[in-house]
Amino acid sequence: MSKVKYYYDPESLSYRKIERKKRTTLKYAFMFLLGSALFGFLFVFLASQYVESPKERALKRELQNVQLQFQLLNRKMDEAETVLANVADRDNNIYRVFFEANPIPDEQRKAGFGGINRYKNLEGFDNSKLIIATSKRLDILQKQIVVQSKSLDEIAKLAEEKEKLLEAIPAIQPVKNEDLKRMASGYGMRSDPFTKVRKMHWGMDFSAPKGTPIYATGDGVVVRADEGAIGYGKHIRIDHGYGYVSLYAHLFKYNVKKNQKVKRGELIGFVGSTGRSEAPHCHYEIFKDDVRINPINFYYGSLTAEEFNELLENASLENQSLD
Repeated sequence: MSKVKYYYDPESLSYRKIERKKRTTLKYAFMFLLGSALFGFLFVFLASQYVESPKERALKRELQNVQLQFQLLNRKMDEAETVLANVADRDNNIYRVFFEANPIPDEQRKAGFGGINRYKNLEGFDNSKLIIATSKRLDILQKQIVVQSKSLDEIAKLAEEKEKLLEAIPAIQPVKNEDLKRMASGYGMRSDPFTKVRKMHWGMDFSAPKGTPIYATGDGVVVRADEGAIGYGKHIRIDHGYGYVSLYAHLFKYNVKKNQKVKRGELIGFVGSTGRSEAPHCHYEIFKDDVRINPINFYYGSLTAEEFNELLENASLENQSLD
Protein backbone atom coordinates (compact mmCIF):
# COMPACT_ATOMS: atom_id res chain seq x y z
CA MET A 1 0.00 0.00 0.00
CA SER A 2 1.41 3.34 -1.06
CA LYS A 3 2.11 5.93 1.56
CA VAL A 4 -0.32 8.90 1.94
CA LYS A 5 1.40 12.27 2.01
CA TYR A 6 0.08 15.52 3.58
CA TYR A 7 1.02 19.16 3.45
CA TYR A 8 0.27 21.99 5.97
CA ASP A 9 -2.18 24.63 4.76
CA PRO A 10 -1.49 27.92 6.60
CA GLU A 11 -4.76 29.42 5.59
CA SER A 12 -6.84 26.72 7.15
CA LEU A 13 -4.27 25.93 9.77
CA SER A 14 -4.66 22.25 9.01
CA TYR A 15 -3.03 19.39 7.18
CA ARG A 16 -4.35 18.50 3.79
CA LYS A 17 -3.86 15.33 1.83
CA ILE A 18 -1.70 15.64 -1.24
CA GLU A 19 -3.69 14.64 -4.25
CA ARG A 20 -1.52 13.60 -7.23
CA LYS A 21 -3.07 14.16 -10.60
CA LYS A 22 -3.19 11.20 -13.00
CA ARG A 23 -1.44 13.19 -15.70
CA THR A 24 1.39 13.99 -13.36
CA THR A 25 1.70 10.33 -12.46
CA LEU A 26 1.86 9.38 -16.10
CA LYS A 27 4.41 12.11 -16.69
CA TYR A 28 6.63 10.84 -13.90
CA ALA A 29 6.22 7.30 -15.10
CA PHE A 30 7.16 8.28 -18.65
CA MET A 31 10.18 10.25 -17.45
CA PHE A 32 11.25 7.29 -15.32
CA LEU A 33 10.95 4.88 -18.19
CA LEU A 34 12.73 7.27 -20.54
CA GLY A 35 15.55 7.80 -18.04
CA SER A 36 15.82 4.06 -17.51
CA ALA A 37 15.98 3.45 -21.25
CA LEU A 38 18.62 6.13 -21.72
CA PHE A 39 20.61 4.77 -18.82
CA GLY A 40 20.31 1.26 -20.15
CA PHE A 41 21.39 2.31 -23.64
CA LEU A 42 24.32 4.26 -22.22
CA PHE A 43 25.32 1.29 -20.10
CA VAL A 44 25.16 -1.10 -23.02
CA PHE A 45 27.08 1.35 -25.24
CA LEU A 46 29.85 1.87 -22.67
CA ALA A 47 29.98 -1.84 -21.95
CA SER A 48 30.34 -2.61 -25.66
CA GLN A 49 33.18 -0.10 -25.93
CA TYR A 50 35.17 -0.90 -22.83
CA VAL A 51 34.01 -4.28 -21.61
CA GLU A 52 34.75 -7.35 -23.75
CA SER A 53 32.44 -10.29 -23.91
CA PRO A 54 33.86 -13.84 -23.66
CA LYS A 55 33.27 -14.29 -27.38
CA GLU A 56 35.08 -11.04 -28.18
CA ARG A 57 37.99 -12.01 -25.97
CA ALA A 58 38.22 -15.39 -27.75
CA LEU A 59 38.11 -13.72 -31.18
CA LYS A 60 40.76 -11.22 -30.10
CA ARG A 61 43.06 -14.00 -28.91
CA GLU A 62 42.45 -15.83 -32.18
CA LEU A 63 43.31 -12.70 -34.18
CA GLN A 64 46.51 -12.17 -32.17
CA ASN A 65 47.44 -15.80 -32.81
CA VAL A 66 46.84 -15.39 -36.55
CA GLN A 67 49.02 -12.26 -36.60
CA LEU A 68 51.75 -14.15 -34.77
CA GLN A 69 51.52 -17.01 -37.27
CA PHE A 70 51.84 -14.53 -40.15
CA GLN A 71 54.95 -13.05 -38.52
CA LEU A 72 56.46 -16.52 -38.11
CA LEU A 73 55.55 -17.35 -41.71
CA ASN A 74 57.31 -14.20 -42.93
CA ARG A 75 60.43 -15.14 -40.95
CA LYS A 76 60.42 -18.60 -42.51
CA MET A 77 60.03 -17.03 -45.94
CA ASP A 78 63.02 -14.79 -45.17
CA GLU A 79 65.07 -17.92 -44.45
CA ALA A 80 63.72 -19.72 -47.53
CA GLU A 81 64.53 -16.73 -49.76
CA THR A 82 68.09 -16.62 -48.39
CA VAL A 83 68.61 -20.34 -49.05
CA LEU A 84 67.03 -20.10 -52.50
CA ALA A 85 69.21 -17.11 -53.39
CA ASN A 86 72.29 -19.13 -52.41
CA VAL A 87 71.18 -22.09 -54.54
CA ALA A 88 70.43 -19.76 -57.47
CA ASP A 89 73.88 -18.19 -57.17
CA ARG A 90 75.60 -21.60 -57.22
CA ASP A 91 73.31 -22.69 -60.04
CA ASN A 92 74.30 -19.74 -62.25
CA ASN A 93 77.98 -19.43 -61.31
CA ILE A 94 79.04 -23.05 -60.73
CA TYR A 95 76.70 -25.69 -62.11
CA ARG A 96 75.73 -23.93 -65.33
CA VAL A 97 79.28 -22.73 -65.95
CA PHE A 98 80.62 -26.27 -65.53
CA PHE A 99 78.05 -27.76 -67.88
CA GLU A 100 78.31 -24.87 -70.34
CA ALA A 101 74.67 -23.80 -69.96
CA ASN A 102 73.39 -20.23 -70.07
CA PRO A 103 72.60 -18.70 -66.64
CA ILE A 104 68.99 -17.89 -65.76
CA PRO A 105 68.46 -14.08 -65.62
CA ASP A 106 67.31 -12.54 -62.32
CA GLU A 107 64.33 -11.06 -64.16
CA GLN A 108 63.10 -14.56 -64.89
CA ARG A 109 63.85 -15.89 -61.41
CA LYS A 110 62.23 -13.01 -59.50
CA ALA A 111 59.41 -12.03 -61.83
CA GLY A 112 56.08 -11.24 -60.20
CA PHE A 113 52.56 -11.73 -61.49
CA GLY A 114 51.01 -9.23 -63.88
CA GLY A 115 47.49 -8.83 -65.19
CA ILE A 116 44.41 -9.05 -62.97
CA ASN A 117 44.42 -8.38 -59.23
CA ARG A 118 45.03 -11.82 -57.77
CA TYR A 119 44.39 -10.64 -54.22
CA LYS A 120 41.11 -8.73 -54.57
CA ASN A 121 39.30 -11.21 -52.33
CA LEU A 122 41.77 -10.40 -49.53
CA GLU A 123 40.96 -6.69 -49.47
CA GLY A 124 38.66 -4.98 -46.95
CA PHE A 125 39.90 -6.68 -43.77
CA ASP A 126 41.65 -5.13 -40.76
CA ASN A 127 44.92 -6.91 -41.69
CA SER A 128 44.51 -6.91 -45.46
CA LYS A 129 47.92 -5.30 -46.07
CA LEU A 130 49.70 -7.97 -44.03
CA ILE A 131 47.75 -10.80 -45.63
CA ILE A 132 48.22 -9.50 -49.20
CA ALA A 133 51.94 -8.79 -48.72
CA THR A 134 52.50 -12.27 -47.28
CA SER A 135 50.47 -13.90 -50.06
CA LYS A 136 52.50 -12.06 -52.72
CA ARG A 137 55.80 -13.13 -51.15
CA LEU A 138 54.59 -16.72 -50.91
CA ASP A 139 53.46 -16.79 -54.56
CA ILE A 140 56.75 -15.31 -55.79
CA LEU A 141 58.71 -17.74 -53.61
CA GLN A 142 56.75 -20.67 -55.01
CA LYS A 143 57.41 -19.44 -58.55
CA GLN A 144 61.15 -19.12 -57.83
CA ILE A 145 61.18 -22.65 -56.44
CA VAL A 146 59.51 -23.93 -59.62
CA VAL A 147 62.08 -22.08 -61.78
CA GLN A 148 64.95 -23.43 -59.68
CA SER A 149 63.51 -26.94 -59.69
CA LYS A 150 63.31 -26.95 -63.48
CA SER A 151 66.85 -25.59 -63.65
CA LEU A 152 68.17 -28.35 -61.39
CA ASP A 153 66.33 -30.93 -63.50
CA GLU A 154 68.14 -29.51 -66.52
CA ILE A 155 71.47 -29.58 -64.65
CA ALA A 156 70.85 -33.20 -63.61
CA LYS A 157 70.20 -34.10 -67.25
CA LEU A 158 73.32 -32.23 -68.36
CA ALA A 159 75.32 -34.00 -65.64
CA GLU A 160 74.05 -37.35 -66.83
CA GLU A 161 74.94 -36.47 -70.40
CA LYS A 162 78.32 -35.14 -69.27
CA GLU A 163 78.99 -38.36 -67.40
CA LYS A 164 78.05 -40.40 -70.47
CA LEU A 165 80.23 -38.15 -72.63
CA LEU A 166 83.22 -38.51 -70.30
CA GLU A 167 82.77 -42.29 -70.30
CA ALA A 168 82.42 -42.40 -74.08
CA ILE A 169 85.32 -40.18 -75.16
CA PRO A 170 88.45 -42.23 -75.90
CA ALA A 171 90.72 -41.48 -72.93
CA ILE A 172 93.32 -44.24 -72.56
CA GLN A 173 95.98 -45.90 -74.67
CA PRO A 174 94.85 -48.96 -76.59
CA VAL A 175 97.99 -50.82 -75.40
CA LYS A 176 99.26 -50.64 -71.82
CA ASN A 177 102.65 -49.02 -71.25
CA GLU A 178 104.15 -52.16 -69.72
CA ASP A 179 103.26 -54.10 -72.90
CA LEU A 180 104.88 -51.62 -75.29
CA LYS A 181 108.22 -52.02 -76.99
CA ARG A 182 107.98 -48.40 -78.01
CA MET A 183 105.66 -45.76 -79.39
CA ALA A 184 106.80 -46.25 -82.96
CA SER A 185 105.20 -43.39 -84.80
CA GLY A 186 102.86 -40.49 -84.20
CA TYR A 187 100.25 -38.46 -86.07
CA GLY A 188 101.63 -36.31 -88.89
CA MET A 189 103.96 -36.46 -91.88
CA ARG A 190 106.00 -39.67 -91.73
CA SER A 191 108.15 -41.82 -94.03
CA ASP A 192 106.23 -44.72 -95.61
CA PRO A 193 107.96 -48.06 -94.72
CA PHE A 194 107.35 -49.46 -98.18
CA THR A 195 107.78 -46.52 -100.55
CA LYS A 196 110.03 -44.38 -98.29
CA VAL A 197 107.98 -41.36 -99.39
CA ARG A 198 106.83 -38.83 -96.76
CA LYS A 199 103.06 -38.87 -96.44
CA MET A 200 100.41 -38.17 -93.86
CA HIS A 201 100.19 -40.74 -91.08
CA TRP A 202 96.66 -40.45 -89.71
CA GLY A 203 97.12 -42.26 -86.41
CA MET A 204 99.63 -43.52 -83.85
CA ASP A 205 101.57 -46.81 -83.99
CA PHE A 206 102.05 -48.72 -80.72
CA SER A 207 104.76 -51.34 -81.23
CA ALA A 208 104.19 -54.52 -79.17
CA PRO A 209 104.71 -58.30 -79.50
CA LYS A 210 102.16 -60.31 -81.44
CA GLY A 211 99.23 -61.28 -79.21
CA THR A 212 99.55 -58.26 -76.87
CA PRO A 213 96.07 -57.25 -75.58
CA ILE A 214 94.35 -54.25 -77.12
CA TYR A 215 91.72 -52.40 -75.08
CA ALA A 216 88.73 -50.20 -75.93
CA THR A 217 89.64 -46.61 -75.16
CA GLY A 218 86.07 -45.54 -74.35
CA ASP A 219 82.52 -46.85 -74.00
CA GLY A 220 80.76 -47.54 -77.28
CA VAL A 221 79.44 -50.02 -79.82
CA VAL A 222 81.57 -52.08 -82.21
CA VAL A 223 80.51 -51.02 -85.71
CA ARG A 224 83.18 -52.98 -87.60
CA ALA A 225 85.34 -56.01 -86.85
CA ASP A 226 86.58 -57.22 -90.26
CA GLU A 227 89.26 -56.99 -92.97
CA GLY A 228 87.17 -55.00 -95.42
CA ALA A 229 89.20 -51.76 -95.34
CA ILE A 230 92.24 -51.63 -97.62
CA GLY A 231 95.57 -51.57 -95.77
CA TYR A 232 94.16 -51.93 -92.23
CA GLY A 233 94.02 -55.74 -92.22
CA LYS A 234 92.00 -57.08 -89.34
CA HIS A 235 90.66 -54.01 -87.65
CA ILE A 236 87.96 -52.82 -85.23
CA ARG A 237 85.97 -49.59 -85.23
CA ILE A 238 84.07 -48.47 -82.13
CA ASP A 239 81.39 -45.77 -82.28
CA HIS A 240 81.51 -43.89 -78.96
CA GLY A 241 78.66 -41.52 -79.75
CA TYR A 242 78.90 -37.71 -79.68
CA GLY A 243 80.67 -37.91 -83.05
CA TYR A 244 83.67 -39.97 -81.80
CA VAL A 245 84.91 -43.17 -83.48
CA SER A 246 88.12 -45.05 -82.66
CA LEU A 247 89.94 -47.46 -84.99
CA TYR A 248 92.37 -50.28 -84.10
CA ALA A 249 94.20 -51.83 -87.07
CA HIS A 250 96.56 -54.72 -88.05
CA LEU A 251 95.12 -57.05 -85.36
CA PHE A 252 96.13 -60.69 -84.96
CA LYS A 253 92.59 -61.66 -83.88
CA TYR A 254 89.37 -60.20 -82.46
CA ASN A 255 87.83 -60.54 -79.03
CA VAL A 256 84.58 -58.74 -79.97
CA LYS A 257 82.07 -58.80 -82.79
CA LYS A 258 79.97 -56.25 -84.66
CA ASN A 259 77.15 -54.51 -82.68
CA GLN A 260 78.69 -55.56 -79.36
CA LYS A 261 78.67 -52.93 -76.59
CA VAL A 262 82.02 -52.40 -74.91
CA LYS A 263 83.33 -50.46 -71.91
CA ARG A 264 86.52 -48.46 -71.60
CA GLY A 265 89.39 -50.82 -70.75
CA GLU A 266 87.62 -53.91 -72.10
CA LEU A 267 89.75 -56.37 -74.09
CA ILE A 268 88.73 -56.15 -77.76
CA GLY A 269 91.59 -57.82 -79.68
CA PHE A 270 95.27 -58.64 -79.93
CA VAL A 271 98.25 -57.01 -81.63
CA GLY A 272 99.19 -58.45 -85.01
CA SER A 273 100.68 -57.44 -88.35
CA THR A 274 97.86 -58.05 -90.82
CA GLY A 275 97.21 -55.81 -93.78
CA ARG A 276 99.76 -53.23 -94.89
CA SER A 277 102.10 -53.58 -91.93
CA GLU A 278 105.87 -53.92 -91.53
CA ALA A 279 105.90 -55.35 -87.97
CA PRO A 280 103.50 -56.27 -85.14
CA HIS A 281 101.84 -53.11 -83.82
CA CYS A 282 98.49 -51.47 -83.16
CA HIS A 283 97.68 -48.62 -85.50
CA TYR A 284 95.26 -46.35 -83.63
CA GLU A 285 93.08 -43.56 -85.05
CA ILE A 286 90.36 -41.27 -83.70
CA PHE A 287 87.61 -39.67 -85.79
CA LYS A 288 85.50 -36.71 -84.69
CA ASP A 289 82.51 -36.07 -86.93
CA ASP A 290 84.14 -38.21 -89.64
CA VAL A 291 87.37 -36.19 -89.51
CA ARG A 292 90.63 -37.79 -88.32
CA ILE A 293 92.16 -36.00 -85.34
CA ASN A 294 95.40 -36.43 -83.41
CA PRO A 295 94.98 -39.17 -80.76
CA ILE A 296 97.75 -37.61 -78.63
CA ASN A 297 95.14 -35.43 -76.90
CA PHE A 298 93.10 -38.40 -75.64
CA TYR A 299 95.30 -40.19 -73.10
CA TYR A 300 94.46 -38.23 -69.96
CA GLY A 301 92.79 -41.27 -68.40
CA SER A 302 95.83 -43.56 -68.25
CA LEU A 303 99.06 -41.53 -68.20
CA THR A 304 100.85 -39.44 -65.62
CA ALA A 305 102.19 -36.02 -66.61
CA GLU A 306 105.69 -37.45 -67.02
CA GLU A 307 104.46 -40.37 -69.15
CA PHE A 308 102.40 -38.05 -71.31
CA ASN A 309 105.37 -35.71 -71.89
CA GLU A 310 107.50 -38.67 -72.93
CA LEU A 311 104.76 -39.93 -75.26
CA LEU A 312 104.37 -36.46 -76.73
CA GLU A 313 108.09 -36.22 -77.38
CA ASN A 314 108.21 -39.63 -79.10
CA ALA A 315 105.10 -38.93 -81.15
CA SER A 316 106.56 -35.68 -82.49
CA LEU A 317 109.62 -37.41 -84.00
CA GLU A 318 109.41 -37.57 -87.79
CA ASN A 319 110.45 -41.21 -88.06
CA GLN A 320 109.22 -44.05 -90.20
CA SER A 321 105.72 -45.41 -89.59
CA LEU A 322 105.01 -49.15 -89.41
CA ASP A 323 102.16 -49.08 -91.97
